[in-house]
Amino acid sequence: MRVTIAGAGAVGRSIAAELLENGHQVLLIDIDPHAIKIDSVPRAEWLLADACEISSLDEAGLNSCQVVIAASGDDKVNLVVSLLAKTEYGVPRVVARVNHPKNEWLFNESWGVDVAVSTPRLLSALVEEAVSVGDLVRLMTFRQGQANLVELTLAEDAPVVGQRAGSVPWPVDAALVAILREGRVLVPSADDPLEAGDELLFVANQEVEHELTVLLSAHERP
Repeated sequence: MRVTIAGAGAVGRSIAAELLENGHQVLLIDIDPHAIKIDSVPRAEWLLADACEISSLDEAGLNSCQVVIAASGDDKVNLVVSLLAKTEYGVPRVVARVNHPKNEWLFNESWGVDVAVSTPRLLSALVEEAVSVGDLVRLMTFRQGQANLVELTLAEDAPVVGQRAGSVPWPVDAALVAILREGRVLVPSADDPLEAGDELLFVANQEVEHELTVLLSAHERP
């Protein structure tokens, strides 16, 4: 997969290194000459250019990219890059970094953003996830509310403990995608029993999150 990252700061370089390790092709773009640190990610392609300019994106070959990541420290830049990537080049997947929470509402399909990643929101979600048992925690939003990645840790007295995953009447717009148990990641099958302490990860429509909470949390029983 070919990925272009706009913004070659610490965040962009870290993402690039991870993607390269996973076998992807990566191009880093930045307008600041001081950000072009080729030795830091030597296997990546580098381009000194303004990612908000069509000519720069033409040079980057965005029409051949499967993913564009707008990872600069400037929300205005990330929005412009996202919009151009989606509308001018038809990039299938556009991921954008949100630097300031007050701007999060802008990062949606209107600006070409498929997935918005807000560091403050992720940190607060991880804190909640670390301390909450029996409460649904939203970890990430896909396509601005159409679907969320949510997590719930089963309490000892959760009503589904001991049931098989396939026998639980999950809401229609919710899919159990993983079970985290004792340091292991389990891909759930219909016969897998649910145990106290399991961390359940769902992709779910926001409208059914309350149904999931009622189904899984002892203190939310109707």
